[in-house]
Amino acid sequence: MFSHIHPDNYQAQLSKKLQAMTELFSDFNLPAADLYPSVPLNFRQRAEFRVWHEGDDLYYIMFDSKTKQKFRVDEFPVASELINNAMKALIAAIKDHKELRFKLFQVDFLSTLSGELLISMLYHKQLSENWQNEAENLKAQLSSIAPVDIIGRAKKQKVIINKDYVMESLNVGGKNYVYQQVENSFTQPNAGVNEQMLLWAQQATEKAGGDLIELYCGNGNFSIALAENFDRVLGTEISKTSVRSAQINISENNIDNIDIVRMSSEEFSQAMNGERKFRRLEDFDLTAYNYDTVLVDPPRAGLDVDSVELVRRFNKIIYISCNPETLKDNLALLVDTHTVENFALFDQFPYTDHVETGVILTRK
Repeated sequence: MFSHIHPDNYQAQLSKKLQAMTELFSDFNLPAADLYPSVPLNFRQRAEFRVWHEGDDLYYIMFDSKTKQKFRVDEFPVASELINNAMKALIAAIKDHKELRFKLFQVDFLSTLSGELLISMLYHKQLSENWQNEAENLKAQLSSIAPVDIIGRAKKQKVIINKDYVMESLNVGGKNYVYQQVENSFTQPNAGVNEQMLLWAQQATEKAGGDLIELYCGNGNFSIALAENFDRVLGTEISKTSVRSAQINISENNIDNIDIVRMSSEEFSQAMNGERKFRRLEDFDLTAYNYDTVLVDPPRAGLDVDSVELVRRFNKIIYISCNPETLKDNLALLVDTHTVENFALFDQFPYTDHVETGVILTRK
């Protein structure tokens, strides 16, 4: 199943992606793409596996997305070394412990470059006090691999053994930034490429001044790394969990010029247009912001029409996209008012068809 995942194949697959992107955006006369490669192995900080029970044996499986055929997975070459080590250790530790293995159907791993690990164990049963005691012993046993925390999940039940997050440390241009990453919330899976994305955006806005508005800011991934280049940063995010993490990350990094407000980009657009008033914005004077730069990192659906109209108001647009097709649709509207100054390909997902791109546009 993973025979194609090999360093010898990496450059060819990256070249293929670059060619596909060049052809897809050929109508836009874009500048040559800046390429930001991944390390060829052990690049993913997240992984999830189903658990298969076969007599006294149990092991991880994955399904082929096309054929739905299941494959046994003892090693996962795209995942971090920490996850690979934990995969083996976890199976060995729970194999003879009925309380921990019974009705276990999925295991999720979240690791960090900073060496922390979070393991979520999902069950088709309610988790008892005995399970919690066993899980605490498991945590202690696995601590020889790394600082590890464990979460047990069942229907309407979540048992946290210590904490439900990790603290990541990313190096961007020689400076370390700390980020809380919570279980089941979005984080960039390829931390090494994420560092390159942040540096790209940081360099593109160096000495920009004015204010930055970031839509879909998540846990503050971009806002925190870019704050030094702006007078003020205002981020919007709809997820309560991500907003809480963003506030923690602002504090952890000792930044005093970022505000995060919980609202969607559509709601922010309505507020900007004076169409609706939001109690969440009572402490913000939106008319006082210098709307010079906007950063958007939307979901796969891209920007809706109202959000496109919103970002067109800004002199500079930084657009991070996880879906080239919707980026193409949005660019068709944005190039009426803006010129593409920079185009980048970030190989977040080697050996797959998924492509992460970045575009910087300036007003004509």
